[in-house]
Amino acid sequence: MWLMFRHDMSEFAGQLPNPDGSFRSEWLQSALEDENWAAYLALVGDRPAGFAFVRALEQPTRVLNSFFIVRGARRGGYGMRFVKQVLAAHPGPWEIAFQERNVQGAKFWRRVAAEVAGDAWHEEVRPPLTGGTVPNVWVVIP
Repeated sequence: MWLMFRHDMSEFAGQLPNPDGSFRSEWLQSALEDENWAAYLALVGDRPAGFAFVRALEQPTRVLNSFFIVRGARRGGYGMRFVKQVLAAHPGPWEIAFQERNVQGAKFWRRVAAEVAGDAWHEEVRPPLTGGTVPNVWVVIP
């Protein structure tokens, strides 16, 4: 699913694959190996439907580093239920980045923030993450 996620995001982040056709994968490696990260798998029944990577577990503010739901499971409420489970697993402040050009993703993350924090959240525009070319909008949930 990592390759599907990176392929989807390449449209919005302006990134191309590596010369061998792969995409950068250091976040995947960190999520699976670093004790300050957590990886979650979304299931629909017995089928994998997505994943979430959380970083900065040792910090006061967690970061939802990567979040993906396969296209066949989108718009059915699975993503919202899944992200709420991930956020609940690590109570406290959160930061979640997205690209404004990802119109559906932007709507989703603003809806997530409103559902989990009411009016007690805000947005910040920040420079792109490592290797990116497009600024990120960050949802900040206290």
